[in-house]
Amino acid sequence: MLKVEGLIKDYGKVRAVNDITFTAKPGEIYGFLGHNGAGKSTTIKVSSGLLKPTQGQVSICGYDIVKEPIEAKKNLGYVPETPFLYDKLTGAEFLELIYGVYQPETTAIERQNRVKEMLEEIELVEKGQDLIGSYSQGMRRKIALCSGFIHNPKVVLLDEPTIGLDASSAKVAKDLFRKHADEGNTLLLTTHIMEIAEKLCDRIGIISQGKIIIEGTIEALKESAKGHNCESLEDLFLYFTQKDQETNGGDSE
Repeated sequence: MLKVEGLIKDYGKVRAVNDITFTAKPGEIYGFLGHNGAGKSTTIKVSSGLLKPTQGQVSICGYDIVKEPIEAKKNLGYVPETPFLYDKLTGAEFLELIYGVYQPETTAIERQNRVKEMLEEIELVEKGQDLIGSYSQGMRRKIALCSGFIHNPKVVLLDEPTIGLDASSAKVAKDLFRKHADEGNTLLLTTHIMEIAEKLCDRIGIISQGKIIIEGTIEALKESAKGHNCESLEDLFLYFTQKDQETNGGDSE
């Protein structure tokens, strides 16, 4: 479970995240949607431990990401929008390295078997022994996704995870996300592709100007927008964000 309580993050005098509270539950894919600069990536970076909150708390499976970072990160997978990969390693070597960091007690054979399993799952077995530096953008994204799931974390943070993937590869990635959630794990996902969020996410949180302005299932969001001709998630997103900007002005990332 991922729990965010009263989260505030300031960059100098700029408040990027303004008193956010939400919970992403076990077995759930929670979609975190907002315009550029709304505070999505900042929230994910604080939740991953990359940034310290100005105020508030983030807990991963009950462990405070600031006070208990080692225990929290043992349960955490994170795939940033622009991941760092080692071009001089093969895909398999990179994944073995990541798995070994999280599971140092495993044997070489166990690490190799886990890597093979992940490469099969994302349909990249044939390229596993090639250098990452030779990979296409889509292949690099697949390896980055594997690195977030390789140690079977209970909570995974995904920042624009399908960028650079063609339709076939995006389907493979979405199947991976759904399978991991169905096994009782928690996923927090940001995306600008509304169709992906609409089909994949169990609940949606919409952030605008550093605040969550509404959250719930798509059906619950439609009920809140009743009478405003909101048929799709895109319609709902535009309705709620425009309403917020008209009411409060101004956007924060």
